[in-house]
Amino acid sequence: MRSHEIDYEIKGHEIQLVEVELDPQETVIAEAGAMLYMDDGINFETKLGDGSEPNKGFLGKMMSAAGRLLTGESLFLTHFTNIGQGKKRVAFAAPYPGTIVPVNLAEVGNEIIVQKDAFLCAALGTKLSIAFNKKLGAGLFGGEGFILEKLQGDGMAFIHAGGTIVEKQLNGETIKVDTGCLVGFTSGINYDITQAGNLKSMLFGGEGIFLATLSGYGKVWLQSMPINKLIDRLAANISNPNTHKGSRGFNLFED
Repeated sequence: MRSHEIDYEIKGHEIQLVEVELDPQETVIAEAGAMLYMDDGINFETKLGDGSEPNKGFLGKMMSAAGRLLTGESLFLTHFTNIGQGKKRVAFAAPYPGTIVPVNLAEVGNEIIVQKDAFLCAALGTKLSIAFNKKLGAGLFGGEGFILEKLQGDGMAFIHAGGTIVEKQLNGETIKVDTGCLVGFTSGINYDITQAGNLKSMLFGGEGIFLATLSGYGKVWLQSMPINKLIDRLAANISNPNTHKGSRGFNLFED
């Protein structure tokens, strides 16, 4: 199924949203709860699966969608269709601050692999499925990077990254990344998990025990502030609010 040809505009800077423009009978699919606002004349419906294979029976759709449960996402996606006259707009935003990355799948080999919570929305016709890393090390120690999501198609897809997005083009090089900072990569990139230096570095370096290693040819997208790091930092401050006193004249240490 060819993807619908949707137009879009990304608005904002540090906290972005994407406004999608739909011609009559065009559809965009999105994660539940991602919709911010929409014009009158757009109909939305929660459906089982992504709609990329409309002739599949109920059992086939259930089997395709079931893999999303392993990523922590719902079996269902919301389909937004322009049933009115003229162009209509619907906007989507991620549940935490960050950057929205538009990806034309036709320009990146019709496929990208992304973190399980990176997908925001896409043109109808985009296929969503899970992508297991074949190497045992990635499975046991990858953390956020073990279960990845595959987006396939020839239309626009939008992924979300926490904080600032960094796009790298690899031409045979290798980079090592905090597993939580990896957003996604194209199909020409090899992905594995390696230990973070020697035992001393692993235990006391503060960079985690394992790193994601990416090599090959293609694009890699990284995020500066994954949601898990933000939650951990906020939780630490809440549980020990006196830890960071000092910026306004308070004592750094209290009896």
